[in-house]
Amino acid sequence: MNNFLPESVRNLINELSRLPGIGPKSAQRLAIHLLHSPDVRLRPLGESILNLRERVCFCERCFNVAEGSPCGICEDEGRENSLLCVVESILDVVAIEKTGKFNGKYHVLHGVLSPVEGVGPEKLKMTDLFRRVEDLVAFGSDVEVLLATNPSLEGEATALYIQNNLRHLNIQITRIARGLPMGGDLDYADEVTLSRAIEGRRAF
Repeated sequence: MNNFLPESVRNLINELSRLPGIGPKSAQRLAIHLLHSPDVRLRPLGESILNLRERVCFCERCFNVAEGSPCGICEDEGRENSLLCVVESILDVVAIEKTGKFNGKYHVLHGVLSPVEGVGPEKLKMTDLFRRVEDLVAFGSDVEVLLATNPSLEGEATALYIQNNLRHLNIQITRIARGLPMGGDLDYADEVTLSRAIEGRRAF
């Protein structure tokens, strides 16, 4: 691959091409663009990437990203502790927060059940979710768990698995409303569609 390029440039292209959604051609264009960029633009980019590991962590309660644990959302006393929204990814939290329609807490699974890809419950934050809900029930809260996994086959299977494992607690389990297209992702949904989906949630 372009052996005439300096090794440092080739290494950068290789690393960029490993990022999701970036193929070899895009990686080459990005690398050349960065090569032409002044230091005042490159240094903040490099520092931001390094800070991902040095300053950012996962919240010990909800597993969202934060610069401290527990995160700001988990520690916000203005939010409803007994209303728990279960999502697949961090980007889903971002999408829902943009609507301004949800005032509870979150639980990020970091994926969905997918037997084809070898992803079982043990590879997700399922045990932590069940323990968290049980603690809320034991505390005497009137708990609602809003299942906001994507409306895909894997998302539906994950929602059903969670429902089956929480059924014995006799709590309210709701599912995000069908305002989203089948096979779509929450982080690509517009704010109006997502707002209506949250407001129109139903018993699951």
